[in-house]
Amino acid sequence: MKIQRNGKVKIFLGLLMLLLCVITSNQAEASAKMPHFSLPSVLDGKDIDSDQFQGQVLLITFFATWCPPCIQEIPTLIDLQNEYKEKGFSVIGISVDEGSAKSVKKLVEKTGVNYPVVMADSKITRDFGGIVGIPTSFLIGKSGNVVKSYPGYVPHNILIKDIKGLME
Repeated sequence: MKIQRNGKVKIFLGLLMLLLCVITSNQAEASAKMPHFSLPSVLDGKDIDSDQFQGQVLLITFFATWCPPCIQEIPTLIDLQNEYKEKGFSVIGISVDEGSAKSVKKLVEKTGVNYPVVMADSKITRDFGGIVGIPTSFLIGKSGNVVKSYPGYVPHNILIKDIKGLME
């Protein structure tokens, strides 16, 4: 009985490891080119094209209005945008909320978001390697390459350190 149970545990752990490998292999790789996108702004419907940000350091963050850690990050992202915008940096928020942009626009206005926010489509989530959890953020260097990905909430001090490192 003990041998059979240990065998089941080993099979379970093996399947779990395989699943983790599949999930992480779909993530956008560091040093990979940032996928191009052109999506409508939630505020005015005008297209936000990633080409507009060439030569800048970007923090692309996938979020949702119903996600507490995503909402918790907003003040940090606003601060980063305020502090580094004039130095060639921008945050771009990409909402994975389903349905219309109405609830996202309401959140943007209520919280005073000062960076572009667009609605995700299936192409952008796929192009960024499949977004399996939110928030998920990607730091993009001036060359347009993904240099770091952050699954989950990221503390302000870590983002500042990483952004400053790319802006020097």
